[in-house]
Amino acid sequence: MIVAGDIGGTNARLATFEAEGGCLRLIRELVYPSRSAPDLETIVRRFVEEARPSPVGAALGVAGPVQDGRIETPNLPWVVDSRHLAEILGVPKVTLLNDLKANAYGLRHLAPTDFAVLQAGNKVAGNQAILSAGTGLGAAGLYWDGQRHRPFATEGGHADWASRNHLEVELLEAIAREKGRVSAERILSGGGLVRIYRFLRQRSGVAEPAELTERFAREDPGAVVSRTAMAGGDPICVQALDLFVSAYGAEAGNVALRMLATGGVFLGGGIAPKILPRLQRDELFVSSFRDKGRMRPLLETIPVMVVLNDRAALWGAAHCAAFDES
Repeated sequence: MIVAGDIGGTNARLATFEAEGGCLRLIRELVYPSRSAPDLETIVRRFVEEARPSPVGAALGVAGPVQDGRIETPNLPWVVDSRHLAEILGVPKVTLLNDLKANAYGLRHLAPTDFAVLQAGNKVAGNQAILSAGTGLGAAGLYWDGQRHRPFATEGGHADWASRNHLEVELLEAIAREKGRVSAERILSGGGLVRIYRFLRQRSGVAEPAELTERFAREDPGAVVSRTAMAGGDPICVQALDLFVSAYGAEAGNVALRMLATGGVFLGGGIAPKILPRLQRDELFVSSFRDKGRMRPLLETIPVMVVLNDRAALWGAAHCAAFDES
């Protein structure tokens, strides 16, 4: 038995797996709100008490850069130490890996029905990339060595965001006044969608409807904006989601160029599946993905897919624990 985890800013998923003949079998999975505990060790102790695993190994995908078996999570006030986790789980070691690297490993365990195609492109052997907007923004690559894909982590979500037109320059300047620096994650995340909405609302001079104000007070604001926009409701919500989708496509195209991801670009994270109809409609996402000047013909050949299975990172962590990869 092995223990695997996918630890994000919203939820911490922990599970037990059996590895049989090179295949993985999920035994039990438990999900905890990440902000329900002061640290990851507390959540892992809860899991041990509830699941009572007897593992021989463990691996956890956690948002943030791994350095000497430790991660300081960017969207939670946690310092995660693999040695402490190994003591709690009773295993010789716990492999910590960036959550997007875990996602990249998990892709090989998914079925064709776990993907929605945004651009078919050409199916060729080559590098791949994954870009995931959710609580934060993560990116990872899969280097093609001639025989198989080898995942590697990045912190590309924290790179500078590039505005493309006058409206986006205004948005950048507005966020810079508040935050000082504007990373891609400031735009392409749940919180980023809310920032876009607030910027457009103020710019419009149109008062926020009372119904929206009430919903913002009791629901997740990013979900309120996206659901309202998807239902064709408030025009400012619609405009905000359109700007978000266009910026997401542009950033996915940037990642494809930086990694020369001719083998495909995957959209992971929690947001893309929820707004899939908008990603597919009118080619707003795809047109922004392709809009790279002289590189447009290259971008048109790259497959782009949304990962629909929210357990990809969990399966990827299990793969690393079972087959001693990372």
